[in-house]
Amino acid sequence: MVRETKQFEIEGAQGGKGRVLRREIVSKDELNGHGRLYAHNILPSGSSVGWHQHVNDTEPYYILKGEGDFYEGDSENGERKKTKVHAGDVCLINVGQWHSLENNSDEDLEFIALIYNKPNYLN
Repeated sequence: MVRETKQFEIEGAQGGKGRVLRREIVSKDELNGHGRLYAHNILPSGSSVGWHQHVNDTEPYYILKGEGDFYEGDSENGERKKTKVHAGDVCLINVGQWHSLENNSDEDLEFIALIYNKPNYLN
């Protein structure tokens, strides 16, 4: 089967600033209970994906284009580690960890996000 991607905008993704243009590669239904998101995302300059946690799943990012600041930490209000990310980088987080992504550059930041379940968890 071949189909077009679904494309839409999200304002304030996970409480972040600005908008994200999302191209859904595989829908939650198509992930057959193994996860809930597989998407190509475009984060314009000045936009962000807000600080959030994954409890029963995780969400690595693969940076395709541009650069940004990836933040990770172990609590909602605790210390946040900041890492500058560029095309080719993979942002990995553990189940239960907190993270966010900001585009503080002048060009779009493009990345793939995949939310998949921790072992033995069905959503």
